[in-house]
Amino acid sequence: MIRLLKKNKNMVWPLWLMLTCFMGFPIQGLAADLSMSQAVDKAIAHNPGLEAAHFQTLSAREKITQARSGALPQVYFQEQVNRTTNPMWAFGTKLNQESIATKDFNPDLLNDPDAITNYASRLSVTWPVYDSGQTWYGVQQARLNQEAGDFSRERTRQQVIAGTITAYIRALLARENQGVIQQILETAKIHLKLVQSRYDGGFVAKSDLLRAKVHIADLKQQLSESKSQTDIAKCMLKIAMGGAGNLDDTLTTPLAAKSPITGHLDEWIEKALAHRPDLKQLMFQKRIAEKEKEKSRAGRLPSVSLSGNFEVNSEDFNDNGNNYTVGAVASLPLFTGGRISSNIREAEFNLKQINAMLKGMEQRICGETRHAFFNARSAWERIQVAKAAIGQSRESLRIVKNRYNSGLFTITDLLDAEVTVQQSLTNHLKAIHDYRAAMTHLELASGIMDVQ
Repeated sequence: MIRLLKKNKNMVWPLWLMLTCFMGFPIQGLAADLSMSQAVDKAIAHNPGLEAAHFQTLSAREKITQARSGALPQVYFQEQVNRTTNPMWAFGTKLNQESIATKDFNPDLLNDPDAITNYASRLSVTWPVYDSGQTWYGVQQARLNQEAGDFSRERTRQQVIAGTITAYIRALLARENQGVIQQILETAKIHLKLVQSRYDGGFVAKSDLLRAKVHIADLKQQLSESKSQTDIAKCMLKIAMGGAGNLDDTLTTPLAAKSPITGHLDEWIEKALAHRPDLKQLMFQKRIAEKEKEKSRAGRLPSVSLSGNFEVNSEDFNDNGNNYTVGAVASLPLFTGGRISSNIREAEFNLKQINAMLKGMEQRICGETRHAFFNARSAWERIQVAKAAIGQSRESLRIVKNRYNSGLFTITDLLDAEVTVQQSLTNHLKAIHDYRAAMTHLELASGIMDVQ
């Protein structure tokens, strides 16, 4: 087996990919019909990339709550126990427990106190009344980040749809190419009988018969390879659907050209700049950067916070002393070693970076749209040419066959005519595939990708 694989290195990759498809996914059940829209639905439901984007969106929503919490009071409860013979702490502990007595002022006890245990229960509250606008800007940034995440998820959804459609029509092309080869093989077998008959009658040399048989052998090899390509294409479709479906599912949506491309190139570019989710996402990132710049400048403003603390101290939980502390703190950054100025400059540079990225993305979107538009237009023209060539090649084969049977043409002419028919059919299928793929890429580039 190893020696066989060494001789047929081209078989290793297809075999490996097919084994991966069969072993990497659980069995989904019996084969069924699978339309393109059903394939897209399965991809949306099971694609790991889209699932990851969904959780990323949920994560962004939680950041709003986290940012908003900075404006609310923070309440904490703390339980602490300690035992000490430190003179200062021992005396202070008795004061906190409200258990100080006259004897405790004895210098000997003050200098060398007995060990004392204290259980402290504390309830503390802090409230940043004004933090120079840091929380307010943080909440706005979190909301903008959530909206940017929604556009990111939408772009991922469009990419999953486009990837599934592309994989589906690629599987259709592989299947149809297999059918073309099978059709040409049947025609070649009929022609072999014709050659055999003429050879038996002594009208042609044995070389004609041998060439016809070699041609059939070559077609059988092509058929075997096309079956492998069909299986590989279905495997890639299964991967695009997130492992859903069955490799034996019957693809029911035909490989058809549908309607020609409509609209001018400028209209498609305008549509792309207006609808591309990733462009909108970057625009929200720009707004976040603008807020970061304002937030950095606000770092020079003062901040005010309130705090409160209620504490209960006891040695054995029977007798206890309690106290409270309330206060307010106002702070103004007079000198920070250039930190605030550096933060402002950093925010400005980040904003300029995003502006440059926006400019680059707009140019890239225009380029992607032009590329897909020209490919779609070219593929549509090829469809019409290839369709006409099919009828011409078949008529040519009929004429060549009749003249070969009459002894006017050679076996080379007959085999060339067969190859021409095969090539015309293949070209027509590929033109349709290329048109559907180009239209899919055009819709993806313009940001209006959906189930076709």
